[in-house]
Amino acid sequence: MHAPVSWLRELADVPADAKGVDIAAALVRVGLEEEGLHGGDIAGPLVVGRVLTVQPEPQKNGKTINWCTVDVGDHGQMVTEGKAQEIVCGAHNFAPGDLVVTVLPGGVLPGGFEISARKTYGHVSNGMICSAAELGLGEDHDGIIVLTELLGAEAGSSLQPGDDAIALLGLADEVVEVNVTPDRGYCFSLRGIAREYALSTGREFRDPARLDVAEANGDGYAVSLADEGPLDGRAGCDRYVARVVRGVDTTATSPAWMQKRLTQVGMRPISLAVDVTNYVMMLLGQPLHAFDLDTLSGSIGTRRARAGERLTTLDDVERILDPEDLLIVDGSDTALAIAGVMGGESSEVSDSTTNVLIEAAHFDAVTVARSSRRHKLTTEASKRFERGVDPAVTAAAAQLAVDLLVEHGGGTADAGVTDVDNRIDRGAFDFDVTQPTRYIGLDYSRDEVLTTLRAIGCEVEERDGDVVSVAAATWRPDLTDGPELVEEVARVRGYDQIPSVLPQPKSAGRGLTHGQRVRRTVANTLAHQGLVEVLTYPFIGEGRFDQLGYASDDARRSTVRIANPLSDEAPLMRTSILDTLLDALRRNVSRGSRDVAVYEVGLVTVGSASPMSAPVPTADARPDDATLAQILGAVPAQPRHVAFAAAGDIERGGPWGPSRRAEASDAVGWALAVGRALGLELSVVAARDRAPFHPGRCAAITLTDGTAVGHVGELHPKVVAALDLPVATVGGELDVDVLVAATGTAVQAHQLSTFPAAHTDVALVVEESTAAADVEAALRAGAGESLESVSLFDIYRGDQLDAGRKSLAYRLTFRADRTLKTDEVSVLRDAAVASAASATGAVQR
Repeated sequence: MHAPVSWLRELADVPADAKGVDIAAALVRVGLEEEGLHGGDIAGPLVVGRVLTVQPEPQKNGKTINWCTVDVGDHGQMVTEGKAQEIVCGAHNFAPGDLVVTVLPGGVLPGGFEISARKTYGHVSNGMICSAAELGLGEDHDGIIVLTELLGAEAGSSLQPGDDAIALLGLADEVVEVNVTPDRGYCFSLRGIAREYALSTGREFRDPARLDVAEANGDGYAVSLADEGPLDGRAGCDRYVARVVRGVDTTATSPAWMQKRLTQVGMRPISLAVDVTNYVMMLLGQPLHAFDLDTLSGSIGTRRARAGERLTTLDDVERILDPEDLLIVDGSDTALAIAGVMGGESSEVSDSTTNVLIEAAHFDAVTVARSSRRHKLTTEASKRFERGVDPAVTAAAAQLAVDLLVEHGGGTADAGVTDVDNRIDRGAFDFDVTQPTRYIGLDYSRDEVLTTLRAIGCEVEERDGDVVSVAAATWRPDLTDGPELVEEVARVRGYDQIPSVLPQPKSAGRGLTHGQRVRRTVANTLAHQGLVEVLTYPFIGEGRFDQLGYASDDARRSTVRIANPLSDEAPLMRTSILDTLLDALRRNVSRGSRDVAVYEVGLVTVGSASPMSAPVPTADARPDDATLAQILGAVPAQPRHVAFAAAGDIERGGPWGPSRRAEASDAVGWALAVGRALGLELSVVAARDRAPFHPGRCAAITLTDGTAVGHVGELHPKVVAALDLPVATVGGELDVDVLVAATGTAVQAHQLSTFPAAHTDVALVVEESTAAADVEAALRAGAGESLESVSLFDIYRGDQLDAGRKSLAYRLTFRADRTLKTDEVSVLRDAAVASAASATGAVQR
């Protein structure tokens, strides 16, 4: 929002010597962010020039420049050389005879840009023909300012070459630009900014909305507010003021002071009716709309759009309306405008218009915001309505617009005034005046708190004790509870008064929970194994379960459907992290990373055959325990899992040896590494028919008591093909919640033995179907307490064995509190072999 200092002085008691930087500093003290300072830094000569000749000259770079001569009166080359000013210009939106703004050598433009005569494109350019952006009047760099278009033909006819353009355009006046946050919509007006300046400095504020307003009567233009589709229980329009001005000369030129102010705030003067409504909007913050009364059919009103209904708006775009759009319609039910966003072309005020209907209304902020985003149509009106417009200023805004049209357009205001006011009283709420002290940490006295609340426009009813009743100002829809008033008290005294103090804990911190430590250990362990952590969105499409090969009765097919998904192609919550992790792996491979190993720790969702519906409590009080229990009961279970997947080479080749591709054994190793890091002995058991894994290369990971932890292995070839993954992709998934539950007890440390270890090897022949883990468990059971470790170091299948049999070679390590003798080790080994023979039918080779 741009605030010209000269305009601000009319609304607030700004000291005569105050500069733009002083005003900006005062606004910053009460929480308004300074965006920039404009104007006041332009130095002449900056004059009105009349274009005499324009000679286009194409250049080798494909650009065409104009070699121009400009009459600048008794300035520049006319004084020194007796001829018109010669200037090179790259714009093309002007012609001989046009009046333009010309800066001559020695002039200074915003930003300290000094102009001098310079040689360019084979000519000496003695100055510059200026655009709006170059003068700090807007963002338009594409075309220069044509004064007859900016100020109107009548105003332009009185201008002469050589006239001072700084005074003409108000460029000597500083303009403070303020960044308005969403909760401070009232500052999208000079009224709001002046109020904040007065609040910051303690100076007088003069409210421009305090004027004599004609009272509503029964003779006004007919208005009917209908809202067949109220949004979330809110009416789309709760106040509508209609005023009629007849006999208006809409071709009349807006007064120069009004055009100047509109230009200073970054708007382009267009016509009297449009300029008046824009001026009132910038002054009071209330958007207005002017209709050609003769195009209406006797009444006006509001309703929601019908599905498929169309409206051509003022920007000449035909828009397909949505049933949530609020429309302005006439008595014949014809759509005239999208309420609060933009009018339609059918009722636009034109040069032939003589009778004007002024609309000043208060529209629902959410309705306007959604229509603006739905149609990708952001206007000055929509920016204000969606942040909240003061509903109490509606009638004053309409009255001011009527007065200006009557004064400058020669019209006559109808005696009839329509004001349909269906506003609901926001009511007051209780506020504890000790809250600012408790929340901010500074001492705010009762008097200071109450004075601040009244200064920001609140009505305060004092009571006995610390609690008072507060009714927020009509222009502050954001003030609804105590904490928001606390922020107001803090900002009025000054945020800079709040010291930066680090919070001190009242007692020693408890650190991470056990679950957090386990999750970090799992993540760090996989990272140490060479995998890279990724994060994926937990949303999947309808066909993902079929791609992964889940059976029709697989429990993982039971999931939760999202009511408003981010993408219609992914409306379901994942039931396995592999559902989404494999997409990340494929994406990396498709980008050229052929060797990829990734992992993710996250939540999965367990669907229910009979999902519960959660109640929606009101926001005015804390839900009771029963309601909270229902809400929590409706939330599906979301256990935490960890998944990993890899493709390509797991070990790179080089002078040290050949490369090695990722195998199912690598996935098993990662799972076991996680177990070892957590102090768990995980068991590996062959598994079949576990999608999405290969039936012969899949293992179940369990605790020693048989509790399932997860599955790992190589993905099924059909899954690899369906997901477009590399051949022989491996992966796995573990239940982190199971690991957390199994690791709650601290591991007891044992005294380290100083005696040497004794090693012995055994080779056992078993059936091909016998799992190596079962053989290992039997060896451990029979070897006794002196067994320190068992490791499988070789698997043999060949001619020396019968068909369907394999040889497993294990190394057994024994250690005791003394040096073991060879005979003792042999006895322990034989006991272990006997145990394996009994449990698995193993035969020693």
